Amino acid sequence: MQRHLSGLPLKILTASALSFSGYQLVVAAFHPLSSLVIRSLHVGFLLMLCFLLYPALKRGKHNNIPWYDWLLAATGFALGTYQWIFEADLIQRAGDPSTADLVVGTIVVALVFEAVRRILGLALPLVCGAFLLYGLFGQYLPDAIAHRGFGYDQVIGQLFTGTEGIYGIPTMVSATYIFLFILFGAFLEHAGMINLFNAIALGLVGHAKGGPAKVAVISSGFMGTISGSGVANVLTVGQFTIPLMKRFGYTSVFAGAVEATSSMGGQIMPPVMGAVAFIMAETLNVPYVDIVKAAAIPAILYYVTAFWMVHLEAGRAGLTGLPKEQCPSPVAALKKNWYLVLPLAALVAMLFHGFTPMFAGMTGLALTAILILGAAIAAQLSGMAFRYVFWIALGLGAATFVKLGIYPVLAIIAVLAVACLWVKGGRKTLHTMKSSLVDGAKQALAVGLACAIVGVIIGVLTLTGAASSFAGFILEVGANSLFLSLLLTMIVCLILGMGIPTIPNYIITSSIAAPALLKLGVPLIVSHMFVFYFGIMADLTPPVALAAFAAASIAKDSPMKIGFKATQIAIAGFVIPYMAVYDPALMLQGELTVAAVVYVVCKALLAIGLWGAASVGYLWAPLKLLERLIAVVAAALLVAAVPLTDQLGFALAAVFLAWQIMQRRKLAVA
Repeated sequence: MQRHLSGLPLKILTASALSFSGYQLVVAAFHPLSSLVIRSLHVGFLLMLCFLLYPALKRGKHNNIPWYDWLLAATGFALGTYQWIFEADLIQRAGDPSTADLVVGTIVVALVFEAVRRILGLALPLVCGAFLLYGLFGQYLPDAIAHRGFGYDQVIGQLFTGTEGIYGIPTMVSATYIFLFILFGAFLEHAGMINLFNAIALGLVGHAKGGPAKVAVISSGFMGTISGSGVANVLTVGQFTIPLMKRFGYTSVFAGAVEATSSMGGQIMPPVMGAVAFIMAETLNVPYVDIVKAAAIPAILYYVTAFWMVHLEAGRAGLTGLPKEQCPSPVAALKKNWYLVLPLAALVAMLFHGFTPMFAGMTGLALTAILILGAAIAAQLSGMAFRYVFWIALGLGAATFVKLGIYPVLAIIAVLAVACLWVKGGRKTLHTMKSSLVDGAKQALAVGLACAIVGVIIGVLTLTGAASSFAGFILEVGANSLFLSLLLTMIVCLILGMGIPTIPNYIITSSIAAPALLKLGVPLIVSHMFVFYFGIMADLTPPVALAAFAAASIAKDSPMKIGFKATQIAIAGFVIPYMAVYDPALMLQGELTVAAVVYVVCKALLAIGLWGAASVGYLWAPLKLLERLIAVVAAALLVAAVPLTDQLGFALAAVFLAWQIMQRRKLAVA
């Protein structure tokens, strides 16, 4: 729960958030500092904002900041500069931390734990704390899991002075790619992209059977292209879609579950996927576009799953759509706000043409700022022709200057910002941009601090080599059955995800299980995507389903009920990662042919269709228990890539569908 501040504390918080965003933009544009210093200052800003914004306890009034939180905020930021001030000394005494290093390192680690507790609750700090205790006292455990023993100075040195602890790869990715793309999404949201997405979705499917729920799926899918945060998607798109679904007959539980399921898919929806995608690209040392390509088909299938489940539920409950005349025209919505699509299109084009995510994100963000400011000025120009000339000139100028470097782009933004001071509505536009910078900094807190604290796990695993024990167990199981290894990995992901967010879930499981899956013959990206996918599913799984809790706050119903319903809606999507393991063509991996990709996609669609019908208990009419069992068996057979199981699955699916068609005709005649 965030504080609701006013007066001087609010001004200080706003200035701190603006400074954070400004620092990150300078880092992205100019990269003026060493990598370790960039990471430590990033964590310093995160700690400062967290202690200013989040109270220590949820109860009580939260309209001011107590003295101890001022002290913690100042301490967190001040210690974030330690790596900068003593950079040369730390390099010279690498591996031999001084007393000051140990004291500062202990305080920073403690502050990170407390900050994460305030934002994300106790689960993640407890998990990371268990790993920290293992690093300190693991030599006293049974021989099967014990390590040789490490001193306090070795553990703290590992976590604080190098790049394998809290300043590890996750923090580096948070300080570069993730923050930039969060800011990009915040700018587009404030510019009106949510309204555009909702209008397009309403116009496309609002009048169809169960239209309001289908609007939620499509609108959340669109939102997922610019925001990789599932919970943020729920809280933005859900404000519109959940009340709409309830108004047209859906229960509060189903409305919240549909939005939670649809919003979580944003983490695997290109081009701006969740933070995990950037961490995965950096960990695997592959271009980000390779991750995007691997995620594209599974992401589409995920939303096909949600759309199909909504369609079946609407048919079972007899729910109709909105009247046609109440649905806006998607063409008219695009004509009015077409310029908002340009930054997203530019981002996609640059990623697929080999530009780095950092450069593509920075260009997309700069283009968004130019378009927002330009729109405020163009709105005051008389004559449609003159407006088009203005936009074309602005677009060509931006495209030309982007090639020449960042300074001309900054000059364009500065000129437009000054011009906005003198046009009607211009100051409101400048305020919108300021709010975008502040909100972007706030939205980065949970992700950034999660990336920092999982560095404790990475540091301990690296120091002790404990990851090899669990990987060896998976390899032992997998020697007899790859399916059992996959099932074990999925269960670990789901159990961890019940208490911790997707990012630490992926980092923990990928560092332990993914290497074992690779040795069992699963392609590198597929093994990591398998872990990633079920980390997302875990956010829908009770008892701690973050997306369900966010949806419950809008739907006004039990988060547990919403979580169980969301799991049911997403259940057909559970087959997708397994199918990708057995046939990597689903993630565009391995030896690819068009025929192979088309075949596995069609097979996945059929399996999803059968699984969904069995789960809801409805196709064209209510299904009996035996019919549902047949559908489940047919879908399960289609998951494996063994030719015999495919043949059996297709045959059983044909029998099931033929029987359903006959039953439908009988009902029509009757």
